[in-house]
Amino acid sequence: MPMNSQLQDLNDIRNAVRDVCKKYDGNYWRSLEKEGKYPEEFVTEMTALGWLSALIPSEYGGGGMSVTEASVILEEINRSGGDSAACHAQMYIMGVILRHGNSFQKQKYLPGIAAGDTRLQAFAVTEPDAGSETTRIQTTAKRSGDKYIINGQKIWISRVAQSDLMLLLARTTPYEELENKTEGLSVFVVDMRTAGTQIEVRPIDMTFNRHTNQLFFDNLEVPAENLIGEEGKGFRYIIDSWNAERILIAAEAIGDAKFFIDKASEYASSRIVFGRPIGANQGVQLPIAQAYAHTEAADLMRFDAAGKFDRGERCGAEANMAKFLAANAAWEAGNACLNTFGGYGFAKEYDIERKFRETRLFITAPVNNNLILAYIGQNVLKMPRSY
Repeated sequence: MPMNSQLQDLNDIRNAVRDVCKKYDGNYWRSLEKEGKYPEEFVTEMTALGWLSALIPSEYGGGGMSVTEASVILEEINRSGGDSAACHAQMYIMGVILRHGNSFQKQKYLPGIAAGDTRLQAFAVTEPDAGSETTRIQTTAKRSGDKYIINGQKIWISRVAQSDLMLLLARTTPYEELENKTEGLSVFVVDMRTAGTQIEVRPIDMTFNRHTNQLFFDNLEVPAENLIGEEGKGFRYIIDSWNAERILIAAEAIGDAKFFIDKASEYASSRIVFGRPIGANQGVQLPIAQAYAHTEAADLMRFDAAGKFDRGERCGAEANMAKFLAANAAWEAGNACLNTFGGYGFAKEYDIERKFRETRLFITAPVNNNLILAYIGQNVLKMPRSY
């Protein structure tokens, strides 16, 4: 856990973010979902206040915060009933540019992202036939003079229409020509404002309001100067971003869990049935208490992982375990909350069913919890590879 001085700083962040979120209550998020709209006003204000540029160094106009601090920002959005998926990618996607881009690219993109003049919210990695096996992606980027020509498709890519820039992982060397199958992939910055008809965007109707799409690239031309780092090393670059992503997603799930626990414990204490609060019944009380215990355990792992990340230490196992534990805790808390509210939990006005749908995603994406267990089994416990 953070030391006392850092805890005070984190509490200051929590209070400030909570004050912003009060303006965007359940009515706001419900109306957006009903109309399928993006939370433009919320994202604009969070950007203007500097919260979404928290991880961009101050030399580029960002907040220069740690992953620990950034995680608290996203946690509070979700605990307040919001959905930080609308803006969380802006925090960790830019890390690929920051850590692997050249000085020209950093100066070109990061100040604009920090100022809110440019939005980087989309990262195109997943493909229909590759799924979690990222090294099998087939979208190609072929060098032609001073540009690359990109063809292929991506799926489950969120916030494309709300982004000015998109990071894209594409194959620059055919899979069959590689000895090391993790090579041959490259990362590019794609300017969505100039792509035109070379990118076809097909929205996917989802269980929740996430603005997710399937993309088709037809001879998309990307300047060679938009290649991030070294050609063929892109898989390693995106892996670098995964630990931060896992930690931040864990924080979002913890925020959801606390939202459910807050709602459930309050309702269980005030709802009178058969002459006493329903929370006096162990069948109601104990599941909420157990969800709380599991959430607190996940929270400790989140801070452990974030602390190691901020100190530059290896944290792959901790980041993955934090995401695993937090996702499960949020789902457990959601079920306990829904059971506590009974029929009222399914009424949209309480926001429980909306958050219930949103939090279920964390078990499946951005990495399936079963893959995390496989990672732990073979990388931590040194058992045989399962995939």
